Amino acid sequence: MAKLKGKDLLSLADLTKENIKELLNQAGKLKKRKRSLTATIALRPKVLAMIFQKPSTRTRISFETAMHQLGGHAINLSWHDLQVSRGETIEDTARVMSRYVDAIMARVNLHSDIIKLAENATVPVINGLSDLYHPCQILADFLTILERRKQLEGLKVAYVGDGNNVCNTLLVGCSRVGMDISVAHPEGYGPSAEAVGLAGEFSKSSGTKVELTMEPETAARDADVIYTDTFVSMGQEGEKDRKLNVFLPKYQVTEKTFQSAKPDAIFMHCLPAHRGEEVAGDVIDGPRSVVWDEAENRLHIQKAILLSLIG
Repeated sequence: MAKLKGKDLLSLADLTKENIKELLNQAGKLKKRKRSLTATIALRPKVLAMIFQKPSTRTRISFETAMHQLGGHAINLSWHDLQVSRGETIEDTARVMSRYVDAIMARVNLHSDIIKLAENATVPVINGLSDLYHPCQILADFLTILERRKQLEGLKVAYVGDGNNVCNTLLVGCSRVGMDISVAHPEGYGPSAEAVGLAGEFSKSSGTKVELTMEPETAARDADVIYTDTFVSMGQEGEKDRKLNVFLPKYQVTEKTFQSAKPDAIFMHCLPAHRGEEVAGDVIDGPRSVVWDEAENRLHIQKAILLSLIG
């Protein structure tokens, strides 16, 4: 099991390559035995507080189900349920919650808020999504790739679209575990400088290639995985028309995008998806797509994360 007890998971930069491999190995074992007795008592009587500043389907359900199946309990808390929405500081909220629960998972607008939580909590804090990173999602993605390709090292991931939190995390994660990554994005919509810097640093030790381009066909060349995400992230709804004008049609993933990829390349998307925008319907609903495996694997990787932190 990954030795993360007492630590936080705010980004994949917090994990070593070995940590990631151990989490994936543990998640794979948990997936095979699912609801066995051994699994269902592991976190009794632990409590996870889940804070949501943004809507959630997969993050909430997977973490809540994971805690239940491992014998623990999860408390679902909307940001508006907490006094922090009325002016109490994040720092004070973290200190109080640490007296009640064994871990905190938070889905927030600003990455700086998750950092404040972690700096002031005395229990592990898990980033369930911030504007900068989405580590739990990418760990589930790696589990999915591992299931399909039996390895991570030496593979190439092509990301096409907006340089958002998913893109940032793929850059950090792929370069950490030994996968090449190429990101195709429009001018002005690239990944964060921090993520690019970390990817460049990690690639030196892992021997991987990190590429930024504005051409989807260039990114997709010889790719094992083509990945995209919504062009309009939560909270950006007012920018939808402007962003779609920038991204479409060039950055929509279609069958044409796969022409320069490897013949058996798979399609990935973290969901929710918008068919006809970032991806064509015949791609996400076609034989290349592994998006439903990705979604299921959120559950198994959450279990591994929770066991490693508070088990």
